[in-house]
Amino acid sequence: MILYPMNELLQDKIGSRYELVNLVAHRAREIARQETNDDPLEEKPVTMALNEAQAGVLPIPEREENL
Repeated sequence: MILYPMNELLQDKIGSRYELVNLVAHRAREIARQETNDDPLEEKPVTMALNEAQAGVLPIPEREENL
């Protein structure tokens, strides 16, 4: 099992742990939807999403600033 340090996962664009969890969960669901019965995934979707977060390539949607 790989341990993912929070300080490495939290990037400048991600403001909190809560937001990070939501982004990883959303990305994992997207990855899971792409899986087909004929072509199974090599890793679990959450692991793949965490790897993307650690590499800094996790898609982060633009958020609106409400003032």
